[in-house]
Amino acid sequence: MTSEPTLLERVARGDAAAVPELLDRFGSLVWSIVRRQAGVEAAEDLVQDIFIQLWKSAARFDPAIASEATFITTIARRRVIDHRRKVGRRPENEELQDVVGVEEAGLLQLELSDEARIAQEAIANLKPDQQRVLRLALVDGLTHSEIAKVTKLPLGTVKSHARRGLERVRSRLEERARS
Repeated sequence: MTSEPTLLERVARGDAAAVPELLDRFGSLVWSIVRRQAGVEAAEDLVQDIFIQLWKSAARFDPAIASEATFITTIARRRVIDHRRKVGRRPENEELQDVVGVEEAGLLQLELSDEARIAQEAIANLKPDQQRVLRLALVDGLTHSEIAKVTKLPLGTVKSHARRGLERVRSRLEERARS
């Protein structure tokens, strides 16, 4: 008994009808990832890039390893990260605002720096495994599954470390905001 090929397998085989089906089924998922992580301004171009990448990468999809949604989410997330890195390297062409606006921006930057310092201190006070999991996720952009492979920890443990670590960082930031 042979199973029906997945949409990505059909795309990889060159089935022209599979591409619109892929867009219909997973378009809203990709749009939501892009809008949430990259913003509305970049969404249209980025979504198009993601679907082009999916079309090119469809042959790499293996249903024994992950679901189509997971494969698509991973590609979308990586393209968003690439986009954010690329945009981060580009100097912004902003006009200088009046002196008050510049001062307010400086104060906002100080607040953000203070929050970053507090978050960094909170992470430094976590257990070593929690620190490592959070750094791999937040700095290196690895998924929970990728972290589990790198650290050789069970996937459930990785997820627990990430959740508990983030909860501690969040509570530390909330404590600081109240004081």
